[in-house]
Amino acid sequence: MRKLVLENGAVFKGKALGSDQAGQGEVVFNTSMTGYQEILTDPSYRDQIICMTYPLIGNYGINRDDFENIIPHCAGMIVKKAAVHPSHFRRERTLNEWLNHHNIPGIQGIDTRKLTRMIRTGGTMRGVLSDSTESVEEARLRAAAVHSGDQVRNVSASQQYWYPGRGRHRIVLIDYGAKKGIISHLLKQEFEVISVPWNTTAEDVLSLSPDGVMLSNGPGDPQDIPEAVQQVRKLAEVLPVFGICLGHQLLALAFGADTEKMTFGHRGGNHPVRHLESGRVAITSQNHSYTVREASLAGTGLNVSHVNVNDGSIEGLIHESLPLFSVQYHPEAAPGPTESAVLFDQFKALVHEQTGGTIHA
Repeated sequence: MRKLVLENGAVFKGKALGSDQAGQGEVVFNTSMTGYQEILTDPSYRDQIICMTYPLIGNYGINRDDFENIIPHCAGMIVKKAAVHPSHFRRERTLNEWLNHHNIPGIQGIDTRKLTRMIRTGGTMRGVLSDSTESVEEARLRAAAVHSGDQVRNVSASQQYWYPGRGRHRIVLIDYGAKKGIISHLLKQEFEVISVPWNTTAEDVLSLSPDGVMLSNGPGDPQDIPEAVQQVRKLAEVLPVFGICLGHQLLALAFGADTEKMTFGHRGGNHPVRHLESGRVAITSQNHSYTVREASLAGTGLNVSHVNVNDGSIEGLIHESLPLFSVQYHPEAAPGPTESAVLFDQFKALVHEQTGGTIHA
């Protein structure tokens, strides 16, 4: 038997899944029906225990192609039921085998609906996964003491990586925990891409002679890395910039706006987002705990471009005079619909407009 103990004292008992080692982190829920492999390898889940609300997870196994990062950073996984005999022609491992290989603990057989409702009501909270015989109070105190630490510093690459493109434009991707999907979409636009660590200075970025800058997704509170905010402002004043998720929040902070933590965040592949100018609604993939405060945008030069249909939170920003824009959701993901990928077309057009260069067909 394995148990999940939350900092509020709630206890969920179930069967062990994955590694036998204990796990601890912030407990969050994701409403996606599929995509568990991409979710588990998204660096934005650093130090988080992920509860999947869909009742059967792992039914198509794990393959070698759908990873978003080589190293998983999540702290654990919670499912109602994990498939024992997955069926798919690309399957190479079961979910349980993969979790074991990466020393990630999990639990199955608990009431995931009850846990999700608890998080929706009380907000995300810390928890521990354990097979030990410690008392509930001891486990609760251990959960309450969980500290995430330097999340972006732990997921960003420590060196530069170069990806050759077929076009003439070069993009510097600042890696705060970048997903493979972002790089893939930039390469589809025929950009040459240079990925740099999160703490690369604006001067070092400019020394690479980029035509534009991409600010990636990443974990945690954007206000934990104020040094990155300063560099983003310097770059945004001289180059076209496109920010995604954490990159969107950093861009807002760079221009004087503020961010705040949400009650339980947005995590899933079915979040409706409205583009204010056109009125069109896209179904988007999301994973974030923080949001930009709309009241803080006054005087920043940033205007709201997208909003969440469910709760009205800000999902996109555009500057009134500078060539930059950002979105809170993940346009590089494809939760079924792929209409959000058009944002990479818009970024390419923006870079072309600012540089006057030729875009190859």
